[in-house]
Amino acid sequence: MSERGIKWACEYCTYENWPSAIKCTMCRAQRPSGTIITEDPFKSGSSDVGRDWDPSSTEGGSSPLICPDSSARPRVKSSYSMENANKWSCHMCTYLNWPRAIRCTQCLSQRRTRSPTESPQSSGSGSRPVAFSVDPCEEYNDRNKLNTRTQHWTCSICTYENWAKAKKCVVCDHPRPNNIEAIELAETEEASSIINEQDRARWRGSCSSGNSQRRSPPATKRDSEVKMDFQRIELAGAVGSKEELEVDFKKLKQIKNRMKKTDWLFLNACVGVVEGDLAAIEAYKSSGGDIARQLTADEVRLLNRPSAFDVGYTLVHLAIRFQRQDMLAILLTEVSQQAAKCIPAMVCPELTEQIRREIAASLHQRKGDFACYFLTDLVTFTLPADIEDLPPTVQEKLFDEVLDRDVQKELEEESPIINWSLELATRLDSRLYALWNRTAGDCLLDSVLQATWGIYDKDSVLRKALHDSLHDCSHWFYTRWKDWESWYSQSFGLHFSLREEQWQEDWAFILSLASQPGASLEQTHIFVLAHILRRPIIVYGVKYYKSFRGETLGYTRFQGVYLPLLWEQSFCWKSPIALGYTRGHFSALVAMENDGYGNRGAGANLNTDDDITITFLPLVDSERKLLHVHFLSAQELGNEEQQEKLLREWLDCCVTEGGVLVAMQKSSRRRNHPLVTQMVEKWLDRYRQIRPCTSLSDGEEDEEDEDE
Repeated sequence: MSERGIKWACEYCTYENWPSAIKCTMCRAQRPSGTIITEDPFKSGSSDVGRDWDPSSTEGGSSPLICPDSSARPRVKSSYSMENANKWSCHMCTYLNWPRAIRCTQCLSQRRTRSPTESPQSSGSGSRPVAFSVDPCEEYNDRNKLNTRTQHWTCSICTYENWAKAKKCVVCDHPRPNNIEAIELAETEEASSIINEQDRARWRGSCSSGNSQRRSPPATKRDSEVKMDFQRIELAGAVGSKEELEVDFKKLKQIKNRMKKTDWLFLNACVGVVEGDLAAIEAYKSSGGDIARQLTADEVRLLNRPSAFDVGYTLVHLAIRFQRQDMLAILLTEVSQQAAKCIPAMVCPELTEQIRREIAASLHQRKGDFACYFLTDLVTFTLPADIEDLPPTVQEKLFDEVLDRDVQKELEEESPIINWSLELATRLDSRLYALWNRTAGDCLLDSVLQATWGIYDKDSVLRKALHDSLHDCSHWFYTRWKDWESWYSQSFGLHFSLREEQWQEDWAFILSLASQPGASLEQTHIFVLAHILRRPIIVYGVKYYKSFRGETLGYTRFQGVYLPLLWEQSFCWKSPIALGYTRGHFSALVAMENDGYGNRGAGANLNTDDDITITFLPLVDSERKLLHVHFLSAQELGNEEQQEKLLREWLDCCVTEGGVLVAMQKSSRRRNHPLVTQMVEKWLDRYRQIRPCTSLSDGEEDEEDEDE
């Protein structure tokens, strides 16, 4: 006979249990003295059941059969009415549990020990609570749960419990301490304090009995927590009385609560220098962290390695101390790049705040189906021509503080991306300069505002406009994005096709990036920014992603022209802005004001009555290939002649004498915003004040030469 045929049905929940079960699997009710079999055992011809079957109890086999318990374990003789009357109520959820349960079936709360006054059990020696009989399986499971806790170690930085095999914390990447045995011992002591009611009853019985050896009472939960706190404080190097340890632990907890993600990355970078982990340094640098940051007393206290970390140490100090030559070269390069920078937005904070309020006031939303935000003012930032009037030494200092030398070198020397044409850079005075920018995730938005207003997007005004425009005009931008991605995959031989659900998931991810300050943005966001500015955006970027070691990681797709194709051409300006893209970072590319327009070649005979500066931006790369126009529809896609025609419609284009197709960026000091002009003048005055000292020293040298 199959085992299914002799299952017994629970009389409370009617669940059919296996014959070896002495309790119901569903409701944990005790198995009755007899079981009701709903199937005829003679169908399978089992001799085991027929051996205990009484023929006199049935009539022709039509009535249900009563079969005794066939479990191999001894039956517990109990009455339902007696057990039901002795059920105990949970102190947390008031659920009535069976007498044998040591935890609440509903909320798994520990059963409280009865006091002798609640349920006295009379005996000859006195009244004391009787130890509850516990199922050996239940007791084994509880012990097993406690034993699994000893397989974890607690991180001393973020208090996360990691598996024993983990060498670093999963959350904060802090290395496992060397005295891991002390941590496991503390967890074992804490686990041993969580004992069941049977252990408590046994302990009380042993205390009242003179024959058994006396044991100390088990620690309460509060005592175990304090013991754990002391253990962690000892790991942190605290020494003192109990009160002092509690105060120190509270201070450590306050320090941890105040720390931000950048702080944790900095501590991980410090540990990475000691252990030779370059990835931790790259993670800290990519988050926009300051390489010259110094360790504070609180951070040294958290790291708890006096032999390695001292107050005031930087990553460079640690690299020198532990002789990390490869890391030292990278860190020194970053320190030189982040040396004292002074851009116009830093000189006068009051003017900068006024400009931010002016930008917020000039943002409006278009009424109609395409409800995109747009700026009402056309502003283009250029370096003042008065820089050339400064002495060479002062000019060098100015350019060191306002430009990003590494980006300039990568775009000019390592790969000819900008200023590759001597005709444009020299004769037409259209040399582009890469402004220094923050290395946070908002570098794209910062570079756009730097190329227009000369400030950062510190208050996320532009990011909010980007997010709202993407959501309010999601259908319009989604159609362009989907068509462009499909064409790109086919033209580059990827040949992949996605379901509509997958397209929607990718689009939702793009929308989420726009709403998160510090999140890196993609090509779609540049396309939306072109609509907010109502002007084209030209991106000159490297072709490949590279690591800090110079290894090629992948192909970039940022370089090209982004046109506000969803606006009417009459609603947009034809003067573009230029951005540079290098190694996951955007920089504003600006020109310097020029005065003369005499010999500019074809298309450069301009009226200078309004003091207009013209910058010629190439629309081809160094190999004379036309830059890609992003997010074209199926009707707009075609050969280079069709794309060149499209560029001429949206930009003021001309061809130089050298045969280079360029777009004209027009800017005027008189037509520029007065707040931007005032900010640039205040910034330039800072360097003008250095000039008299330099001139005086030069005059003194001339007098000395004459005396000789």
